[in-house]
Amino acid sequence: MPDTGQIRLRPIDEGDLDLLERLHEDPVEAGEHDFYGFRHPGRLRRLWFEEGFLSPTGGRLAIADAAGRFLGEVQWHEVFQGPASPCWNIGIALLSSERGRGVGTQAQVQLADYLFAHTRVNRIEASTDRDNLAEQRSLERAGFTREGILRGACFRAGEWRDMVMYAVLRSDRPTSG
Repeated sequence: MPDTGQIRLRPIDEGDLDLLERLHEDPVEAGEHDFYGFRHPGRLRRLWFEEGFLSPTGGRLAIADAAGRFLGEVQWHEVFQGPASPCWNIGIALLSSERGRGVGTQAQVQLADYLFAHTRVNRIEASTDRDNLAEQRSLERAGFTREGILRGACFRAGEWRDMVMYAVLRSDRPTSG
């Protein structure tokens, strides 16, 4: 994994909200693979005040550098592959200035470790646009296995796009102690 200095995951705090909103609402900052159209202004801020972005069925954490500066976010939500088989689906969004430096890989490793340590799920999955080669490499470096193509699964920028599905199982991770 590239040396990115120390990054850590932490709860999103009020001081992060301006950058978080910019990351999701500014088409340039979101980038070509992460802008899905304009949303309700203030929605993210309202959700933060209501629940702090952490619940039993999902959450968001800030990606921060050693000084605590907001670099982006990771998020997860519960999905089911069977009636009694919950797993997490994760996502990541980085400020444009932080992309291409290994921050995303490190954050996704930390998120998977966190979710396996603090929840009972056996599977963590992630999908990305078929054209998003940087995220595909990041997921692979983070220990996720490419499972296949979801054809026409995501509508963005006026067209249906293929997504690449990745997953990591609890048994794929080294055990400690």
